[in-house]
Amino acid sequence: MDFDAVVIGAGHNGLVAANLLGDAGWRVLVLEAADEPGGSVRSAEVTAPGFVTDLYSSSYPLAVASPVLKGLQLERHGLKWRHAPDVLAHVLPDGRGVTLSPDIERTMASVAQFDSRDGEAWRAMHDQWLTARDPLLEALLRPFPPVRAAGKLVAATGSAEALRLARMLTLSARVLAEERFAGEGARLLLNGNAMHADAGIDNAGSGVFAWLLAMVAQELGFPTPEGGAGELTRALVARLKSVGGQVECGRRVTEILIARGTAVGVRDHEGNAIRALKAVLADVPAPQLYTDLVGPQHLPSRLVQDLQRFRWDPATVKVNWALSAPIPWTAKEGATAGVVHLGGDMDMMSGASTDMALGRVPRNPFLLLGQTTTADPTRSPAGTESAWAYTHVPQGQRWTKDRVTRFADKIQQVVEKHAPGFADRIIARHVQGPDDFTATVNGGTAIIAQQLVFRPTPGLGRADTPVDRLFLAGSSAHPGGGVHGAPGGNAARAAVARAKWGDAYKSVVGVAHRLVF
Repeated sequence: MDFDAVVIGAGHNGLVAANLLGDAGWRVLVLEAADEPGGSVRSAEVTAPGFVTDLYSSSYPLAVASPVLKGLQLERHGLKWRHAPDVLAHVLPDGRGVTLSPDIERTMASVAQFDSRDGEAWRAMHDQWLTARDPLLEALLRPFPPVRAAGKLVAATGSAEALRLARMLTLSARVLAEERFAGEGARLLLNGNAMHADAGIDNAGSGVFAWLLAMVAQELGFPTPEGGAGELTRALVARLKSVGGQVECGRRVTEILIARGTAVGVRDHEGNAIRALKAVLADVPAPQLYTDLVGPQHLPSRLVQDLQRFRWDPATVKVNWALSAPIPWTAKEGATAGVVHLGGDMDMMSGASTDMALGRVPRNPFLLLGQTTTADPTRSPAGTESAWAYTHVPQGQRWTKDRVTRFADKIQQVVEKHAPGFADRIIARHVQGPDDFTATVNGGTAIIAQQLVFRPTPGLGRADTPVDRLFLAGSSAHPGGGVHGAPGGNAARAAVARAKWGDAYKSVVGVAHRLVF
């Protein structure tokens, strides 16, 4: 059977793209190599019966902020968001902690314990966010270049403030925090969010990641789907089916069929050809798309060369626990937070980033820990806790099962240091090493050199590829990783525009590609 569009990959971006094409009246088929949809948005009982674990991503501040996902109205298809009493806490080895609460007065009081001036400074930063929020998110998440959104941003903030926001794009998270705050608490909240976004705290441009994530958290929290991350995927699939789309799992695409420079369909692992009358959209990492599914013979030589400089995310080690009771934090701030940052002070976070840059496993790793039952009581039996923690390690190293186990023990010891008695509450644990994350990477590093028009390689910063009617719909495309659906949404919009404007669209994009490649 022919389809208007074939989407490769049923990660959340592929499902978002398919939904939007279904809304446009297209007949859409999504092909997923794995046995179930979702990509990095999945959950399962892997520790003990009755304990639901989010296998990869877990809390989704950008999902509730994203105009793309909001527009899908997934709540009509069963999605429910749950929140912990507090959004996140950053706890220190000496027993102190700082809280980011949905109640801004509570956040202000928490950071003011470290310096009395920082409460009002935090409010001022949040006021700045509220002024810029809507046009800024539109500029960040919609197709590049964001001409209309940029105009709205200047109109909302004024040219002087817009210029200062532009300057902030260049700052490291450390410098931004030092400019805005006097005390350690607010600085830790901001820089912990830079680490959370995998941007580091000393890298140029990491400040905007810290600011964006912290301010979205202040306004909207770090929500998680009731019942597990997989419920977000389930809602996307249910919505897609309601508009006539199809999802077929266990069906790996091995080739994109190209005729005279145009994508016309795909071939699966069994040799079946599926024709795509209007578009092929790929929710896969850019190197996989261009190298494995398209092939260098169909691509500009400069793009092939640029792909050799494509940079991946760091590798990940993650530990999931079923606990008989909540974690006994020394810092009281940890008890009510859905997410806890365990990264020590600023120098320890810098040290972890430096170790990573030098290809060393951090001596003092920065941990992100999720208390999912604290946020969503359906995740485990009453009185217990389903929790996880992960940290990053350098890419390209060999991780045997024994090495992963020993490193998981180290992660557990870090938690125990902040919460004496933690180990005694462990019913069961499940460990994921770097090899378990190879299929769910974040589409490439988030450093500024691989963002905007540099994502995935220097180009247009759009979903369009040099192959006509082939669109990059995954997190390797602008605006990158995170569960917000923007790459999928942008690819769907581009596919609809190509179908609507025909050869005129093809000609303009073709000229642009010839200029950059």
